[in-house]
Amino acid sequence: MLRFPVAVILAVSTVVGMAVPANAEQGLTAGSVKLQSLGPMAFAENGVLLVGDPKAATVYAISVANDSTPPAEFAINVADVRLAIGDKVGSAAGDIVIGDLAVDPQSKTIVVSAESKGQFHLLQVGADGELTSIDLQNVVHAAKALPDPPADEITGQGRRQKNLRMESITDIAFFDGKVMVSGVSATESPSNVMEFSFPFSDNSIVTHVQIYHAAHGRVEEPTIRTFVPMTIDGEATLLAGFTCTPLVRFPIESLGSKETVRGTTVAELGNWNSPIDLITYEKDGRSTLLMSNTARGVMKISTDDIQNATGLTQRVANGGTAGQPFETIAAFDGVTQMDKLSDSQAIVVIGKSDEVQRLVVMDLP
Repeated sequence: MLRFPVAVILAVSTVVGMAVPANAEQGLTAGSVKLQSLGPMAFAENGVLLVGDPKAATVYAISVANDSTPPAEFAINVADVRLAIGDKVGSAAGDIVIGDLAVDPQSKTIVVSAESKGQFHLLQVGADGELTSIDLQNVVHAAKALPDPPADEITGQGRRQKNLRMESITDIAFFDGKVMVSGVSATESPSNVMEFSFPFSDNSIVTHVQIYHAAHGRVEEPTIRTFVPMTIDGEATLLAGFTCTPLVRFPIESLGSKETVRGTTVAELGNWNSPIDLITYEKDGRSTLLMSNTARGVMKISTDDIQNATGLTQRVANGGTAGQPFETIAAFDGVTQMDKLSDSQAIVVIGKSDEVQRLVVMDLP
């Protein structure tokens, strides 16, 4: 259910960046971060934000000042978040492109990323909706370059032309003390899940993944678009969403193998669609998935018996659906970016990139 808190006025605030001192144990040092693209974000521990930069094929760890306000006191309802960001960075609303949202699960600190005319920004969102720019010219951080990224060039023919470097990082998460990244590499098996420690080290574990794509009726190696790591029935599990729209289960213990790992397709959720964000939360004693999409609304997906599902092995034709039951949540219509604020609320961006976009807190269904 959508909340309607009293609207707040966004004011220009003091720039933050060095509020959290460098932590040598985390390998962070003060300096400048020059982002080259918008990518996925997630929080690690101790107020450290992980920022994926696909064009640079690099993950940054950036120390962010904590917001100590309890979740119940959040009253965020920004009627035009691009206008608010533009006011902070000196650009018109029409020049702003929203990137991703990330919430620190410990402190509930919220960060939004944005682009304006080739410049990339991170802004902290206060409990009252006030935006504060994070000073990337002087910030405590570390960087991890990914192995074997695609060349930074346009490849393919006609409508299939694309720069695969921009898919070197498609999603990112922090789970069980390590960073997990999905994306494309320059290797023969292009779809990968990468794992590496935090603090960053030189070592990276790269697993090539493949799936049975029921809508196409064949085994494929598509790129993971969004994923969430979670523990189901005591087993560490990665649930991943792909374009057109299979939901696939991978036991995390199987990742790290030198062999290609084929996941179990637990749902087919409809064609002509790509998932954007995937979050999990606990409600009524059950784990629930919520997935935003480019063309099929926001889906609430059951995890009942998902760990025991044998998986789809037959084609699902004509844009049909199969596998785990789900429902489309009408109250979340128009939601694109989202992250969990608590087990009862999420912070979301409502509206497409060519529309007026709102930033609000919503009750989870």
